[in-house]
Amino acid sequence: MHRYLLHNDEIRDTGAQDLSAGQVGLLNGWGVFSTIRVYDGVMFEWERHWDRMRLDAGRMRVPFPPDRDWLAQRLQRLMDANLPHSNPPWNATLRVAVIRNRGGMFEGPGPMREFDVIAFTADVNRWGSTVKLGLVPNARYAASEFAGTKNLSWSENLTWYERAHDQGLDEVVLLNERGEIAECTSANIFAVVLNAQGKQVWTPPLDSGCLPGVTRALLLEEIRIPGLQIGEKTLVPADLEAADEVFITSTTRELLPVVSVQGLNLRSQSIQNGKVLEELRKAFKSCVENYIASRKRADIIV
Repeated sequence: MHRYLLHNDEIRDTGAQDLSAGQVGLLNGWGVFSTIRVYDGVMFEWERHWDRMRLDAGRMRVPFPPDRDWLAQRLQRLMDANLPHSNPPWNATLRVAVIRNRGGMFEGPGPMREFDVIAFTADVNRWGSTVKLGLVPNARYAASEFAGTKNLSWSENLTWYERAHDQGLDEVVLLNERGEIAECTSANIFAVVLNAQGKQVWTPPLDSGCLPGVTRALLLEEIRIPGLQIGEKTLVPADLEAADEVFITSTTRELLPVVSVQGLNLRSQSIQNGKVLEELRKAFKSCVENYIASRKRADIIV
């Protein structure tokens, strides 16, 4: 974590004691958050992150800032304070949370604000070039009305993630109550199928219980490659075994290939393996570059 954090309207040292135990959102994980990749000082796909947080806040009854620009301006102040010193400069990971302060049986004395905004930045994590996955059954309840929300109650994900690393793995695939693939603890998953119909790339639909990741949405909605179909499809572990390529996506990882899934026999490496992922990586890189360029042009115009 970098030196400064954002707390509502103020930039403060991360060691400052600014929070109250009476904030019910802190004690109960009652809030929403998003993790944003900053490229060259630009919050990539900020609008999508804002929209998802706002929708999740509505579902979770979390008071939320009414103005996107209000929050963006404060996050920019945080970046101005931290990112000249990041490694590399002006490139980082930004985490922003909106925390509900009041409500419930154990609301304590303290802030009268309905919500707190807390944000901080950190250097971009070095994830490595490939990932090894495990499998966790019954880890997502797809029928829940809160399935797919990115809320602060994240301890289960952290526990699965930590246990995976204890086992020499990088991540885990979370299955829902129907035995279908939903997602990883902090990534979406895709399977590539090469057949007579061409090159197909599938990811679980939202009714699997997965979170609607921003990188996932970009692949589904914006990236277009001739001869390549990208869509949603119900997947089970056997589909990963049959796939020609498997990869995961997230804001901080971008696109990473899967080399193994514990308990599954992935297809052996072939001459085709990895080619579709490389096409998608190039297209995603172009998407990032175009977004950054458009935002910088807009800043010049303003």
